[in-house]
Amino acid sequence: MRVPSPKSKVQCPRVAHDFSRVTFHVSRIAHGPRNLSGHASRFNDSTVQRFNSAFTLIEILIAIGILGMVLAAIFSSWTAILRATRVGLDAAAAVQRSRIVMRTIEDSLLCAQSFGLNQRYYGFEAKNGSDGYLSFVARLPESFPRSRKFGDLRVRRVTFSLESGTESSRQLVLRQSPLLMDLDKDENEHPLVLAKYASDFKIEFWNTRTGDWDDEWKQTNQLPKLVKFSLKLADSANAARQAQQEMVRIVQLPATTVAGGWQMPMGIPGRLPPGTTPQPGINPQPGVNPNTGLPNQPLGQPPGPITPLPIRPQ
Repeated sequence: MRVPSPKSKVQCPRVAHDFSRVTFHVSRIAHGPRNLSGHASRFNDSTVQRFNSAFTLIEILIAIGILGMVLAAIFSSWTAILRATRVGLDAAAAVQRSRIVMRTIEDSLLCAQSFGLNQRYYGFEAKNGSDGYLSFVARLPESFPRSRKFGDLRVRRVTFSLESGTESSRQLVLRQSPLLMDLDKDENEHPLVLAKYASDFKIEFWNTRTGDWDDEWKQTNQLPKLVKFSLKLADSANAARQAQQEMVRIVQLPATTVAGGWQMPMGIPGRLPPGTTPQPGINPQPGVNPNTGLPNQPLGQPPGPITPLPIRPQ
């Protein structure tokens, strides 16, 4: 029996170790392609997953369409709000303008004046129709439109007339001129526009004889007792052809025409000159109580203490 040497015993583990190393490398080589195929499969899966997370062209087009519809709805709502605001402001301005127009005409009528001996300057004239106008003389306050232009000349002739304006519409204008003076160039060419889009300006006068309204005033040398005027206004030129707002006012003139005899009295003081008829409601003899006929007697009071008549015995 052969006994192995110690050297041979030492070499056996080395051979076994080398064999294991060779086996390990072989196993790595054997398993190499499979690992590479695993890496390739993982790369392909991640690439497909990355491609699946993107948007398609159809989805982008649908999103753009939805966004456009949302923006169109917002824009339409905004334009509707702006249109409604503009319409409301125009309506409020039209109402305020109509109030100013009616107030201006009413205030001027309340300040009307007339003198019998100067009818060529104080005539009260009016006309209805498409080119209607109203002209008279009044003592106007400082708050009246364009009063600063005339300074202290408060007695002026005012003329309200319906004339052609812009956009084929009609407008109500005001012209003023001091008494005994003609219209200046600026007032004639650039009158004060009181109301735009006015289609009708009608004036009527109360007839005390018939008890009804007349659309014509023939007594230009006198002031009427009652004046009714109406004005139709619209908010715009398009609305002027449709239903319009009509405003009506009735004004009672507090003044009356001063008779010529009262301006230049002749004959007996306190009496009217011959041929002059007294007007109702006017005292024909100033300074004389019409109830008693006594001079220097206050109105509404008896002439003095009343003494009873003595009773005669029967």
